[in-house]
Amino acid sequence: MKTSHLIIASAVAAAIGLPGTVLGQAKAETEKCYGVSKAGQNDCQTASSSCAGTSKKDAQADAWIAVPKGTCAKIVGASLTPSK
Repeated sequence: MKTSHLIIASAVAAAIGLPGTVLGQAKAETEKCYGVSKAGQNDCQTASSSCAGTSKKDAQADAWIAVPKGTCAKIVGASLTPSK
């Protein structure tokens, strides 16, 4: 009988711990990285397009994608601010 209690307790502990792990990953800090998205792959509107996925050319200066914080500075041609 003790074995079945241990199995149930382990399952409950795993179920309780799982949402915290998933939420922790979802809260990862991101930053807007301008000038590096492929045409049609931007994350949000630009000065010349109204919504995500509508940038007209590769590396469009005002189109951005969300990247993990600190990553944009490592990408050649990327910027944390939109170019005009």
